Amino acid sequence: MNILGISCFYHDAAAALIVDGKLIAASEEERFSRKKHDSDFPRLAVRFCLDRAGISIQDVDYVVFYEKPFVKFERILTTSLQVVPKSWKVFGDAMTTWLLDKLWVKNIIRSELGIPTDRILFSEHHLSHAASTFLCSPFDEAAILTVDGVGEWATATMGVGKGNSIRLLREIRFPHSIGLLYSAFTAFLGFEVNEGEYKVMGMAPYGQPKYVDKVYKLIHVDNDGSFWLDMDYFCFHHSSTQTYNQKFVDLFGEPRDPSWHFFTESSGYPSYFEPKPSNYTELAAKNQYYADVAASIQRVTEDIVLMMVRALHKDTGLDKICLAGGVALNSVANGRIIRETPMRDVYIQPAAGDGGGAVGAALYAYNLALGKPRSFVMEHAYWGQDFAQGEINDFARTCGMPYQICSSEDEMVGAVVDELTAGHVVGWFQGRFEWGPRALGSRSIIADPRRHDMKEIVNVKIKFREPFRPFAPSVLADAAERFFDLPDAPRHYPARFMLYVVPVKPGQGDVIPAITHVDYSARLQTVHKKESPLYHSLIDSFGQATGVPVIMNTSFNLKGEPIVTTPANAFSTFSRSGMDALVMGNCVVRKPA
Repeated sequence: MNILGISCFYHDAAAALIVDGKLIAASEEERFSRKKHDSDFPRLAVRFCLDRAGISIQDVDYVVFYEKPFVKFERILTTSLQVVPKSWKVFGDAMTTWLLDKLWVKNIIRSELGIPTDRILFSEHHLSHAASTFLCSPFDEAAILTVDGVGEWATATMGVGKGNSIRLLREIRFPHSIGLLYSAFTAFLGFEVNEGEYKVMGMAPYGQPKYVDKVYKLIHVDNDGSFWLDMDYFCFHHSSTQTYNQKFVDLFGEPRDPSWHFFTESSGYPSYFEPKPSNYTELAAKNQYYADVAASIQRVTEDIVLMMVRALHKDTGLDKICLAGGVALNSVANGRIIRETPMRDVYIQPAAGDGGGAVGAALYAYNLALGKPRSFVMEHAYWGQDFAQGEINDFARTCGMPYQICSSEDEMVGAVVDELTAGHVVGWFQGRFEWGPRALGSRSIIADPRRHDMKEIVNVKIKFREPFRPFAPSVLADAAERFFDLPDAPRHYPARFMLYVVPVKPGQGDVIPAITHVDYSARLQTVHKKESPLYHSLIDSFGQATGVPVIMNTSFNLKGEPIVTTPANAFSTFSRSGMDALVMGNCVVRKPA
């Protein structure tokens, strides 16, 4: 049985195909359209999934959309009418976009794919999130927590999964939302909503949570994990352009100007900024305030998530939990769950946000709606497109730069280790690209983590990004405990997907400074030989050469662009950056001396 899941029309449109209950292919549309966070109908991702399976749309038994558009439209209509006349603009925008397009999803799917309407199904937004995590997990029974901005009405749900069933026991409804609260601070701190939340998480360790009491003026939390927002501080329920209002500004001060460079006394002043300003001390103090605000909203978010997890444990008696929704990408909170709650095991699949709803929708149909037994565990993230070595070699011959085709993987790995130990930055393009927002060793930029200057080198040469954003370590799973405080590291699924931030062990920050954040933490990726044999071989060989089986890993893209998909994408990014070498399969491309 072939089931196609689709998510789109908000952000991170995606498609996923399961065949007889097992995932065959999954991708966000942005990887093919090259439009970051592309929300349009994922026609290119659908085509990829079908081609990967070698089937046509006529072979698909069901197409499943990840939420219910009419219920979502009801919420938008109801909440807009409740705050008239403030909502006249958002109401008008909603009527235009929904009545012309978003409401008629069944017709769009039928028109785009040519599939009969009786083969088109709909899940619910948070049920798709729940299915995307529990039905991908190795657990037969587990608590389920989904937390995001908003679905149809729900912004968070608590439930239980057992076998091939899911029961969502309770929910919190719009406008009360942790995701939207965090997004309000994302905007206040000068970042783009639905894009810059991870920047807030990265900025937070440069500050102190001095303003937790102020944040709690905005949100009220009960011991059972339920919460409500004081809507007097917000306007996202009646504005499509602004999340917070003047009362919020009166409480927290003027918003941070997005054009300002961020630096504090602890971050230093990067060389890739313009010359150091004469009023550096004054600007550093101003930025320190915003870092303290970031630390405060991050702390409150973590604490609320932990309260919800503890409440679920108390209600269910279960010590395994599956998380999904955009808030489940907050890897600092996830790390605290495993350290500070009774939960012994955590599962989060790598595309925990809305894109992951495509997988959840397909599994919902197969396991829940059709009652089929479970037969799948998502143990890796490599569900995207790959390229044959012949295609790569043909491209290399036309690229106009010197290249070397290695005779074996061992020769290629040895060449890459030589590049890394020489202090070079390498574009690493191997196998099927990753599902979700993290580069996990298929489309990565890699470097030597032992160098104190490597973080700035990569920023200067490639990323041109804020100095407060950390780079991640990829570490052999069975060596992780040497460097990081994560007992029994190989068994933790979130660590495979770079979804835990954990402490760097005392003394190890000096060994791997390029991936150690200012608070001596790291968002690690544990690499397993079975699921990632080539990447494992590279890190193992680097470890044999240096004594440190860890490499610095960041996503293979330039600022503002999606992660690369094709050899042409990879070469374009390589040629426009300061990377020293590009490795695609067994082909090594180097820039002319």
